[in-house]
Amino acid sequence: MYAACEAVVDPALEGQPIIVLSNNDGMVVACNAPAKALGFHNGDAWFEVKAHPAAGRLKVFSSNYELYGSLSGRMMTLLSRYAAHLEPYSIDEAFLEIRTRTPRRLAVEIKTEIRRLIGLPVCVGIAKTKTRAKLATLTAKRLPDFEGVCVWERIPDAARAYLMAALPTTAVWGIASRLGSRLEGRNIHTVADLMEVDPVWIRDRFTVVLMRTVLELHGVRAIELEEEREIKDQLIFSRSFSEPMTTERQLRQVLSIYSQRGAARLEKHGKSAKVLQAFAGTSHYAPGGGWYPTATVRLEQPTSDPIVLTKASHALLERIDFSHGARFVRAGVMLTDLYPAGAQQAFEIFRTGPSGDGLAGLIEDVNRYCGRTALGLGWGGLATPPGWTMRRSMLSRRATTHWDELITAHL
Repeated sequence: MYAACEAVVDPALEGQPIIVLSNNDGMVVACNAPAKALGFHNGDAWFEVKAHPAAGRLKVFSSNYELYGSLSGRMMTLLSRYAAHLEPYSIDEAFLEIRTRTPRRLAVEIKTEIRRLIGLPVCVGIAKTKTRAKLATLTAKRLPDFEGVCVWERIPDAARAYLMAALPTTAVWGIASRLGSRLEGRNIHTVADLMEVDPVWIRDRFTVVLMRTVLELHGVRAIELEEEREIKDQLIFSRSFSEPMTTERQLRQVLSIYSQRGAARLEKHGKSAKVLQAFAGTSHYAPGGGWYPTATVRLEQPTSDPIVLTKASHALLERIDFSHGARFVRAGVMLTDLYPAGAQQAFEIFRTGPSGDGLAGLIEDVNRYCGRTALGLGWGGLATPPGWTMRRSMLSRRATTHWDELITAHL
């Protein structure tokens, strides 16, 4: 999707080989079909791409998350017109629960409208289960004869059997390379092989989750739509820095910002955390090897209060002697031991101060409308952009979110 978004704001890029780089312009995270035809792939290091003989033909961009998120939001809003139940699965994927007697006509309409109103080319797969729908989408994407639309149950039985015999198990939603290797060790190599196995046998030797996948391949609905994906076990905010961090001031700021973002996420999902772990790390290749200090704080009671979480994260600073010249390249905050909000209220006499309930949501709402850095607490609210933010030296226009970067149309 990333490469397609770049072509939306610059139509001259249509059909050109495009690659998009990761945080700090380190490696390729997206490349379109023309770029792949030149020999480039996701995961290629940027320094290797630059040395490639065909590098001069590429259109290269830093990750423009503001643009991608905005276009994704527009696409999800458009999709919601077609179904009462919508599960956004990722920035460029969603499941819809539909009721129609003309599934292909509806799929073509969805594909056409997204292209017309947003500018994004998409593929649509329709099937009785989520796992089959993912296979249908993969088929629509890889086989040109489907023209970007595939209704799985409308494929002739012989053709469908041929497809499943040709696809490896790793083509199935939820089966990654490690699990695929374990299945191969049991002589299960293709989707067709997987469908021939007894689901109970799969449950006993693998997991209940894989058993549900096998049932879904047989057309039995075993994985329901989740209209909003729930935070279950932990929440992590972490990122590598564009430049090494060497001072307490810098690390205090990043811990404050990540703690407040974690508080906002907890509040959004109606959760509170009992344990906070703050961590940092130097480069693995630093002289003497990497150093990864951590601090774990068990809070007095589960909370989503950004003030409490920010103070807790600063416990890490007490474990670091900055006079030694350590150069930190990554830091983050992990929230664990999660509870439903309000599940463990402390008695009045044990409360240590005013509650910050609702504060994280208020800050998030203000920043959503006024900009990410409009409001923050303490070190997390400094107006000057921090120097450690990710490097994006080839950033395209954030044309849908920033007034000073709007597209100019010449008629």
